[in-house]
Amino acid sequence: MAANRRKLTMGVAMAAVVAVALGAGIGAADAGTRSSWWSAKPAAKPTTKPAAKPSASATPVPTGTAAGSWAPPPADATFDYQIGGAYTPPAGVTVVSRDREATPAAGTYTICYVNAFQVQPGDESWWQAHHDDLLLKDKSGKYVIDEDWDEMMLDFSTDAKRTALTEIVGEWIDGCAAAGFRAIESDNLDSYTRSQKLLTQEQALAYATALNSRAHAQGLAAGQKNTAELTSTDARKAGFDFAVAEECADFDECDAYTATYGSNVIVIEYSRSGFAKACSSVGGTLSVVLRDVDVTTPGSDSYVYEAC
Repeated sequence: MAANRRKLTMGVAMAAVVAVALGAGIGAADAGTRSSWWSAKPAAKPTTKPAAKPSASATPVPTGTAAGSWAPPPADATFDYQIGGAYTPPAGVTVVSRDREATPAAGTYTICYVNAFQVQPGDESWWQAHHDDLLLKDKSGKYVIDEDWDEMMLDFSTDAKRTALTEIVGEWIDGCAAAGFRAIESDNLDSYTRSQKLLTQEQALAYATALNSRAHAQGLAAGQKNTAELTSTDARKAGFDFAVAEECADFDECDAYTATYGSNVIVIEYSRSGFAKACSSVGGTLSVVLRDVDVTTPGSDSYVYEAC
């Protein structure tokens, strides 16, 4: 069973996640607080979504991560998953993942979260106005939606579409590098499994390869997000350097990632049972964290953070 992002089976929980995603603008288990890009900054071009501007307070790219040189996050480091909103990392945290529009966490190795394979909630009208041809549609012309997270899917089925998408998302990746991030986490690599069989793993890997090459050219490492079914050969061929695995202990999939990346695997669990299992089985060699499914910030009633 592939660790496709966590599916909430309780109606109330799902309604809460959808409400957060639609109201705050961040998807993926993965729901959180990112605002729509156009509400924060004007469009730089009429047809290309602008990359995030580097912040004056952004952490500078450390020596050794210049273009053409990159390194994955340190193995077995204390990690925090902050894609739902940035905050001061807990004591001891040295690796953080944040949304691409956030500022890297000072003094840490910060990973840049990019929703590269699906449309970020709140961004639908921009894609429809400027790149409707890059939105996946079924035979009747209807948009294909990831119903688990209410996200439109991007169409990376042809070389031409992959090239066009790489230019758009590539600008976001360039922005991650300019801001001082050290790596990218391209979410929804496994979207082809929810595409009504309109997309294939081969197409997803071809697109991922282009994105990873762009990241490497900017001195950023590239993380494989979920998709435990990838073989080590395919993952390495695509240029992935480490893995970000949600609930791999819950789904008994951690071995699938360590077989490819050794200790360069970050594990996020959303249940205490999964967290306990991860800590006892791989906590001695991998970065393991327990987070609330909405990935909220301190002060939220649902905020949860523990590491082992």
